[in-house]
Amino acid sequence: MMKVVIVAILALATTLVSAYDPSPLQDFCVAINNTDSAVFVNGKFCKDPAMVTANDFFFPGLNIPGNTAASKLGSSVNLVNVDKLQGLNTLGISLARLDFAPYGLNPPHIHPRGTELLVVMEGTLLVGFVTSNPNKLFTKVLNKGDVFVFPIGLIHFQFNIGQTNAVAFAGLSSQNPGLITIANAVFGSNPPINPDVLAKAFQLDKNVVDYLQKQF
Repeated sequence: MMKVVIVAILALATTLVSAYDPSPLQDFCVAINNTDSAVFVNGKFCKDPAMVTANDFFFPGLNIPGNTAASKLGSSVNLVNVDKLQGLNTLGISLARLDFAPYGLNPPHIHPRGTELLVVMEGTLLVGFVTSNPNKLFTKVLNKGDVFVFPIGLIHFQFNIGQTNAVAFAGLSSQNPGLITIANAVFGSNPPINPDVLAKAFQLDKNVVDYLQKQF
């Protein structure tokens, strides 16, 4: 069942591929991290096609639950992008497994280069995204088998509202969709944003801003 769902996600996500990842002009361009090849595509050097094997298109282990206990938020995301699966280079797609402890949260975040298509495998998730100004919220409670799409570049979240673990898989329309976690970016940037800026922007006491910045 899990294999069928993953294949379905990949098939659906391919319809979301856009010009953000250049369309390939060859069958594939397996990424390598050195400069031995003369071919350079989408930020990666292409492996000599004669040296490509089936393993370049293979990644094991998404059947293994993520360690949600290692996160203060009670969630774990295992993203398979071009850095982990070199055969994804130029194909404009990636895949993630999301695990949630009871009341675990994948906090508000953005994928600047990819739309996300999520399917719930186990549990119940409260999900949503916020549009650009005037910031309308679209939210839904998802159960096993439900699918929800998060448009590219919009703030979105997933929250396990159940008392049991939850599992979801997500296809993303980029080989490297990127990730900006809102709270981390605002309060945990390096170097930190001037507290006066944040205090005024969020209408908070500066002491509250100082406290929040120390959390990151």
